[in-house]
Amino acid sequence: MQYFQAVQKGKQRAGRSQMKMFGAAGFGMLTLTTKRAGGSFEPVGEEEMAAVVESADGFVAIITDADGYTKAQSKAVTRDEAVAIYQKLTAAGEGGEGGMPRYPGDSIQIWSETRPVIQDV
Repeated sequence: MQYFQAVQKGKQRAGRSQMKMFGAAGFGMLTLTTKRAGGSFEPVGEEEMAAVVESADGFVAIITDADGYTKAQSKAVTRDEAVAIYQKLTAAGEGGEGGMPRYPGDSIQIWSETRPVIQDV
């Protein structure tokens, strides 16, 4: 896939995640739209998984794809606030529907950094 195509498709996927983050946190920042795979660019995955990571400014709730590439994030907040946002993202809606799964990995990729996932949320 050409880089431009990967960016366009990834932007659509990350944009949907950004809107879900906005709904849960009142703010949602688009993060990554592409990832490198086998020497070429691919759009971020369609999967949506939730996690909390620590940043330089506090804690951040994130939505990531299955490979740990962050598609959307909250602003930096306290740990309790980040956990509350995470819980909104993972909570099942009426009838037991919805609710993102927890990201099962130990670390995620956000911008050019790898950050450990907070496990006890």
